[in-house]
Amino acid sequence: MTEVTEPFRYRLLIGQLLKMPIAQASRREIVYRGDTRLTYPQFAARVHRFGGVLRDLGAGMGTRVAFMDWDSHRYLEAYFAVPMAGAVLMMVNIRLSPEQIAYTIDHSGAEILFVHADFLPVLAAIRERLPKLRQVVLIRDDDIAVPEGFAGEYETMLAATAPLDAFPEFDEDTLATTFYTTGTTGLPKGVMFTHRQLVLHTLMVLTGINMSGLNGGLSREDVYMPLTPMFHVHAWGFPYAATMLGMQQVYVGRFLPEVVLRLLVEERVTVSHCVPTIMHMILNAPAAKAIDLSRWRVVIGGSALPRPLCEQALARGIDIFAGYGMSETCPVMTLAQLRGDILDGLPDRAEAEIGYRMAAGLPGPLVEVRIVDEAMNDVPHDGKSVGEVVTRTPALTPGYAGNPEASAALWRGGWLHTGDIGTIDADGYLRIVDRVKDVIKTGGEWISSIGLEEILLTHPAVSEAAVVGVADERWGERPVAFVVLRAGMEADEAALRGHVQARADAGAISRYAVPDRVHLVETLDKTSVGKLDKKAMRARATGGAA
Repeated sequence: MTEVTEPFRYRLLIGQLLKMPIAQASRREIVYRGDTRLTYPQFAARVHRFGGVLRDLGAGMGTRVAFMDWDSHRYLEAYFAVPMAGAVLMMVNIRLSPEQIAYTIDHSGAEILFVHADFLPVLAAIRERLPKLRQVVLIRDDDIAVPEGFAGEYETMLAATAPLDAFPEFDEDTLATTFYTTGTTGLPKGVMFTHRQLVLHTLMVLTGINMSGLNGGLSREDVYMPLTPMFHVHAWGFPYAATMLGMQQVYVGRFLPEVVLRLLVEERVTVSHCVPTIMHMILNAPAAKAIDLSRWRVVIGGSALPRPLCEQALARGIDIFAGYGMSETCPVMTLAQLRGDILDGLPDRAEAEIGYRMAAGLPGPLVEVRIVDEAMNDVPHDGKSVGEVVTRTPALTPGYAGNPEASAALWRGGWLHTGDIGTIDADGYLRIVDRVKDVIKTGGEWISSIGLEEILLTHPAVSEAAVVGVADERWGERPVAFVVLRAGMEADEAALRGHVQARADAGAISRYAVPDRVHLVETLDKTSVGKLDKKAMRARATGGAA
């Protein structure tokens, strides 16, 4: 055999994503709250200055650098500069409790922290619990004095620091980022990703979202505004994709519906992504009633896309559709894309479209998805047989930082276990039935909490709904519902139980699925990223502390 000599090995490093918009001389801007506007050359120059700051702070290969900020151009600079310097970006979940924030920063081994002035009280409360932290840099939007003992202020340091002429080259399997899951059981777990995984995920997102010509899509002509926090799974990886394309990008800072709607109009935003809770808040904000939303495309993830929310968004002209993944998958695995070969000729195409938009969707490029039983055997792709969703892609986390037992459980059998129960139909669409821990096992049957929530949400008085299973001596578990009513509307427990009972009487669901109780509440418990916190609601349902 003739050996092939490799003259140059192209390493898949995050810095490569920044080369394309510069080489193509993008004239778009990166916008923060409508006030700060950066061209791509200015952004790249700031990334190099950030690299100089990291150098002067003593950050080297593998140094953990924590970032604690609102969604901003600064966070985007950290997405690039910290990993490009060979350090590891640790994204602090600002919505966790102070105790959990202290745990995650310390567990990550962070030596340098960039912190927004709004979070200084939190830092003051936990500072003694961070013995590894040796340098702190202030981030501010207002003229707030730099606290004693800080290394300096972000913008001042950037302006005064000599930029790096070039970032170092290193192996593409070098660790780039880490963040902590917000699971509802146990301590948060550190999820890790390498440069190679993040670059491949970026390419997978760009290729996957453009595979459907009927919905979705992403191009350099779009205006992108993330509504998923930047501390959460790299804002689903879209900022890397948007930067690579040289797109106009808009960052909202602290999330406020009125600010989001103002920027949506002023900046002519066309693409966003968020969890259902955020979309619900936006659509029901008073200012939303007079705004044209017909050019907006929104990917919904984190939780199932409820039918009423899907219908409400479509009625406003929004191209809304679901996506699926988890923290450990970087996260995008599937997208609910429409297919003409299925829809063409259907007698009620509009109704069919809603069902497909609500599905978890089709696997993206290089994504393998299986539905397996407890023995890891595949179940039929008939849209009815259910099992656990397991996956393989080039962008999956290798495991949890410092937690070999949880890592082994995550990767048992050589496949990443999502903990979700799903089904795949004959056309290849994945649908999530429930989380393994949230399926309600009652009367010898499995009841989907998501399915019951969708039924409750079809009641005209219901704004939000959640269903949990609670222990029952006779039946094993019984469903209990929590409901938030729409403003100005009324319904009692009997009416809501009757609404579900009517579906059972019609044979649409099992008679065992009718909730024993329906609690009317002002708000639903949610996790730090806006998902339903069913652990807290189970505690409330059984009289425990939420």
